Amino acid sequence: MRKLIGCTLLIALVAAIGGYAYWTTQRDVGHYLSDLRIELAINEGVNNDRGNLLGIEPDLSPRDYQSLELVHLKLAAYLNTARDAGLLNAKTVVVLPEHIGSWLMFRGEKNQLYQAENLNQAMQWLAMSNPLAFANAWLRADGESRVNDAHLRMKADSMAADYQTLFGGLAKEFGVTLVAGSIALPAPRIENGKLLPGTGPLYNSSVVFDRDGAALGTPQRQLLPTYEEQSYIQPSPDHELNVVDTPAGRLGILIGSDSWYPENYRTLNEKGVQLIAVPAFIVGKTTWDKPWGGYKSVSTPSEISLKPGEVTEGDAWHRLTLISSLPISTAEAGVTVFLRGKFWDKHSTGLGFISRNGQTSPDQPGTGARLLNLWL
Repeated sequence: MRKLIGCTLLIALVAAIGGYAYWTTQRDVGHYLSDLRIELAINEGVNNDRGNLLGIEPDLSPRDYQSLELVHLKLAAYLNTARDAGLLNAKTVVVLPEHIGSWLMFRGEKNQLYQAENLNQAMQWLAMSNPLAFANAWLRADGESRVNDAHLRMKADSMAADYQTLFGGLAKEFGVTLVAGSIALPAPRIENGKLLPGTGPLYNSSVVFDRDGAALGTPQRQLLPTYEEQSYIQPSPDHELNVVDTPAGRLGILIGSDSWYPENYRTLNEKGVQLIAVPAFIVGKTTWDKPWGGYKSVSTPSEISLKPGEVTEGDAWHRLTLISSLPISTAEAGVTVFLRGKFWDKHSTGLGFISRNGQTSPDQPGTGARLLNLWL
C-alpha cells in the first residue's frame, strides 16, 4: 500500500511539474492596439536645411510591449505623423525618453502579467513564467537588490536584440539619427554596429542609431543613477561622456538627472558638443507639480543654490538643465523628453522642453503623446 501511495504521489508530482513547465512555455499573441494619438506640442524655428532635434514623448502601457510588432506599430505611427508634418529629413535627430528600452523585459509574456494589479505583482508573474532563467540570473545578480537585478538580467540577451531590432529598424525605416532613450543591461557594448550585453553590473545606457540602423560609438552610461536605482543599477565607473557625430552636429547625451550637473556640460564643451539630448523618466502622477526633492544621487554641486522644496519638480528641471546657458554650456541647443503613460500602478509623467540660447520652451499639460521639434 505504501508503495502504491508513493507511486501515486510521484506521478502526481511529475504531472504537476510537467504541467507547470508546459504552462511557462505558453504565450498568447497580442492584438491590442492602444491610443495612437500624438500632438505637435512645440515647433520652434524655421527649416534652414541644418536639420532639427525632434523629441518624442510616447504614451505607452505594458500592453504595448506584449510583442515587438505592437510597440513598433505605435512608435512608427508617431514618426509617420512627424513625417507627414514635414519634420523628418536626412539631418533629423530624434530623441526618445529614458527607460523606453528597459520595458522590453516584458515582451512576449503571459496575459496574467499584463493584467496584474500592480508592478510588484507583474514582476512576480515574470519570475514565475521564467523560473529557470530567473533562478540563473539571481545567482549572477549584482548589487543590493538581487531580485530587481535578476528581473532585468534574465532577459538581457533578448532585450538587447529587441532594442537593436526596434530602434535600429525605426532609424533605418525613417532615415533619421535616433537617440533610443535608454535601456538597463549588464555591461553593454557595441561590436560591429550591434548592441550586446555582457556579464557585469547593470548600467542604464543610451544608444544612438544612424540612418542605416547601425549603433554609433559606445553606449552612453548614466553617470549618477538615483539612490533608489543604485541598489541594482550602477553608476558609470569611468564617468565618461561620449560624443557622437551626426548630420546635424556633434551630439552629447545626458541621461535623466545627469543633466543637472554643471561639470557635465563643461566636459561636453571640451569635446565640442553642439547638441544635447536628455532622455528622462519621472515616476508619479503628480510628481511634476510637487516640491522638488533635491539631488537624489550625490551632494548638491557647490555652484547650485537651489534647495529642496524651494520650487516644484518641473521648475527644478527647467532651472537645472543648463543646455546653452553660457558660460556653463556652449552647446547650441537641446531637448529633454519624458516617458508618458501608466505601467500598472506606476504613472510616468513630466513635460518635455527644448533649450536654445539659454532659454527654455516648455510643453504645456495635455493628454496623449507629444512631439517637440526644434529647427537648428
